[in-house]
Amino acid sequence: MGLRENIRGWRWQGSAGVFRATLGVLMLGLSVAQSVPPQTLCPAAAAPHSLTQPHYQDTADSTVGFMSALVQSFLNTVQPNPFPKDLILRIVKELEQQQLDQEIHKEALVYQVGFLVCAAIGVLYIVLMPIVGFFLACCRCCGNCGGKMYQKQTPSIHCRRRTLYWTAFVTTVIILAGNICMFKSNEAIKGSVDQSKVELDKTIDNINSFLTAVPQQIDHVVNESYRTIQEVTRNLDAIGPQLGAEIKERFRGTLDPALLSVRLLDQETVNTNLQLSKLNTSLTQLQSTTDRLQANVTAVKNRINQTLSNPNCAGCDILQPELQKLTLDTSITIPSLNEFQSAVDEVNKVDLKSKIKEVEGYFDSIPQRVTNETKDVVQSSKQQLGDIKTQISQVTNDIPLSALTNVSDTLGQLQREINKITPEAEWVEHIRWAVCLALCLVVLLVVVCNLMGLVLGPVGLAPKADPTKRSCTADCGGTFLMMGAGFSFLFSWLFMIVVLLLFLLGGNIYTLLCRPWSNGELLKFIDTPGLIPGLEIGPSLGLKSNINISDIYRDCEANQPLWTTLHLYELVNLDDVLNVSKYTEEIRERFENTDITLSTITLLSPEVKNQLKSFSDTTANFDSTAVTQQINNVSSINLNTTADKLDELATLQTNADTKNELQKEARNLRLIQADIETTFIPQLENVNLTIQSLVASAEKINGTVGEVLSNVGAAQDFLNTNTTQIVKTESRKFLDCQLGYFTVYAHWANLTITQQVGRCGPVAGAVDSAEIILCSHIVESLNAFWFSLGWCMIFFIPSIIFSIKLAKYYRRMKYSDVYDSSDHLMMNHIPRAQMKYP
Repeated sequence: MGLRENIRGWRWQGSAGVFRATLGVLMLGLSVAQSVPPQTLCPAAAAPHSLTQPHYQDTADSTVGFMSALVQSFLNTVQPNPFPKDLILRIVKELEQQQLDQEIHKEALVYQVGFLVCAAIGVLYIVLMPIVGFFLACCRCCGNCGGKMYQKQTPSIHCRRRTLYWTAFVTTVIILAGNICMFKSNEAIKGSVDQSKVELDKTIDNINSFLTAVPQQIDHVVNESYRTIQEVTRNLDAIGPQLGAEIKERFRGTLDPALLSVRLLDQETVNTNLQLSKLNTSLTQLQSTTDRLQANVTAVKNRINQTLSNPNCAGCDILQPELQKLTLDTSITIPSLNEFQSAVDEVNKVDLKSKIKEVEGYFDSIPQRVTNETKDVVQSSKQQLGDIKTQISQVTNDIPLSALTNVSDTLGQLQREINKITPEAEWVEHIRWAVCLALCLVVLLVVVCNLMGLVLGPVGLAPKADPTKRSCTADCGGTFLMMGAGFSFLFSWLFMIVVLLLFLLGGNIYTLLCRPWSNGELLKFIDTPGLIPGLEIGPSLGLKSNINISDIYRDCEANQPLWTTLHLYELVNLDDVLNVSKYTEEIRERFENTDITLSTITLLSPEVKNQLKSFSDTTANFDSTAVTQQINNVSSINLNTTADKLDELATLQTNADTKNELQKEARNLRLIQADIETTFIPQLENVNLTIQSLVASAEKINGTVGEVLSNVGAAQDFLNTNTTQIVKTESRKFLDCQLGYFTVYAHWANLTITQQVGRCGPVAGAVDSAEIILCSHIVESLNAFWFSLGWCMIFFIPSIIFSIKLAKYYRRMKYSDVYDSSDHLMMNHIPRAQMKYP
């Protein structure tokens, strides 16, 4: 019973071992298949590298001057007329004819009427101020116009003095504010002029960077076409590994299961052969042990038979039947074993490994077959790629890049000229700054004189003091006021000449240049045909239509590319240049006409299939039932039963010799039984385990053979019917992938040239920078200076009047006029300082 359970357990373990081995082989095959990444036919065409826009320096910002709003409001009031486009065109035309019509003079004067009125006021100021000052000086020297040192004392004298004081003070403060603006605007002019050189260099550098970048960007687009062509060329050179690998990959889905099943069958056949060899060895060993045990049992049986035949043996006849059973017939025969061995040997002769290697070698040779059969079409395709390369490179010849070189040379010459005149300009600017600083200091002198008079006069004034006895402090205050008035008369008319000249210069620059420049009218005026000879950009570039400066500026202000800004689409038919289909279609046609033929291969011949079927039938007919029954019969032998009966018979004997012989033979039987249990039964069990493993392998082989025949048949049918179509399909996919490189490149190149090459923002930035340097910085600062100086000159008039009138209230008089105000007038100490006496 225990032996049978052990045999059943060994049978399960044997089947489980075979199952685990098979599962391990399957997992190994899958892992190997997954560990080899499938090669892609060709990677997706990646977009070429984007253009790198050049780095430009930051230029001057359009910060508004501190007085620009006030000055511009004044100039807009003086000149409210729009930009005189028609008048200037007529003047230019008349100048070309070297004659000016009187009507043009009249129109020009009418247009400049605001400036003429202001100029007339300035001329009147220039003429009257020295005349008035001269007559006033003469009059005062004659004792008139307040020149007599006598002051009449009236009840309202203090009120008049305070009124004159505060009006003079307010006027002086206003002049001081204008003087401060003069200082600040003078420094602003100096800073603008000093910075203009740096800003101009930055602007020119930006333009040069732009002009240098455009050819580089065009070259980049062309070079990307070379990179694309090189990539396609590399793929064509590697058509065997790429296309061949893809064709192989298409076969793997059907071929791999077939090869895997054949490998499993080969491995199972090897394992089965090993099990058969093990079984033969076990049977030989078992037979040797059986012969030895049978000889021992026969010898014991003969001796027992002699003892039982002895007349001295009492009652021994009853053991004769038991003695006849005493035998060890252990002959185990397997009827179908030889047939099974023959079937296995036949399969081994087939050599499935060589069949697998033959199939794998065939498919491994596909890349080389593809390389050999596409050699001609690859060579002709490379020639077509060279034609595509030549066609795309033509774009550099069609775009007028030489014009950019001419502009770059002009800018270089301009920068050299700027560097040449920079020292002289700096010297002139230094002189201008010194002169303007002197003007500011003179105005400050007048302000200081007025302020000294306004401070010292009240401090030294005693309200009840006799005018002839006023203090030196008060008298100095009055003298400073007179000095301020004298300096005002002396310099104001000269300064007004400066104001008038700078007003006419700076005001007209603003109204005729800066204002139309800012609102765009100037660029539209420059666009006037014939105004500037040779400024026809369109014809100079070979375009059919002309391009306006204002249109270029507008596009560049929006940072548009040169393709649309300069209408380059009139010069270059980009769609035709980038249309590579006329070449690719020829390449496609040649590929279509190229046949990549793969010779058919037979995975398993009909003879091999018949042998496998016979092998499967043999394994299916292998029956271990009879063998198992034989093993069970042998394992049921138990010599201890006969030994026990001999011991019982020995106890009945009276003859000591007979008794000893019976007991001795009983011991011998027990020794033989022990030998059976320790040697024979394990060998028997080993034979049984080997047989059960062999049965499991036979069952597995039966299923594997069916799977091999099924998978190989499906794979063979797939190869016979789909090989040609697979080759054509994969060839077409390979070609489409290569041509996809050109499709991606053509799309990228079109977008790059039309939307990214030559973004002309720096050109508009250069125009804006020039306008900022000239108008926002220099002209506005210049206008602020003459406006501040004119402001001071205008307020010199009330300052002179109030200073002269107020000075008499602080100066020491020569004649006395006493008015007792103790009963009628309350004296106040304002605005003089309070004095304390001990």
